[in-house]
Amino acid sequence: MVAQKFTVDLNKPLVFQVGYLGESYQDWVHRPIVSKEGPRFFESDFWESLTRTVWWAIPTIWLPVVCWCISMSVRMGHAFPQIALMVALGIFAWTLVEYVLHRFLFHIETKSYWGNTIHYLLHGCHHKHPMDGLRLVFPPAAAAILCSLFWHLIKLFATPSTTPALFGGGLLGYVMYDVTHYYLHHGQPSNHVPKNLKKYHLNHHFRIQNKGFGITSAFWDTVFGTLPQSKAS
Repeated sequence: MVAQKFTVDLNKPLVFQVGYLGESYQDWVHRPIVSKEGPRFFESDFWESLTRTVWWAIPTIWLPVVCWCISMSVRMGHAFPQIALMVALGIFAWTLVEYVLHRFLFHIETKSYWGNTIHYLLHGCHHKHPMDGLRLVFPPAAAAILCSLFWHLIKLFATPSTTPALFGGGLLGYVMYDVTHYYLHHGQPSNHVPKNLKKYHLNHHFRIQNKGFGITSAFWDTVFGTLPQSKAS
């Protein structure tokens, strides 16, 4: 006898269903459903609310933290050129973090029940429903946990007076990343650069999903050889 494959019911909360897909999860999650209305994740209204975030919450919450961090380094005696350099280094470091997380964590291949479930919550849901506007940016509660980890990581190699500005630059890079990501899905760019960036990112979603991991730029894709080939004419 051949066991019947599990079928996801899109009319029911999805999170605790996707784990049952097993090895077929990767194929299922990379077949996008293009709809602005996202699916329900949880039966509980409380947990469901934690999965939905409006895009403008990201700059509203985190830009004041960026300013506060940078001001800490200013109060510790650093001049403007030094501050600018540290912030720029933080932003640049974030672009690498952005690439590494997207390539090696968000696109990790899973097949176990909990592996599939966690991956779906982390990034799989975005590939399955790429136009879900309330699940495009990272929920602030989860971001706060990662911020704490990165703060302590920076403290390992930076001085007490440079840590805040470096962290503030990295956090600013994250804010730029998240609002850019939202714009690439829902904006209608007319200028050359954002228009090409939108095409580059949507190519990752709908054509070559194992390449093109950069969101704010293709720089690290070029460095690490994950630049997707141009579409054949």
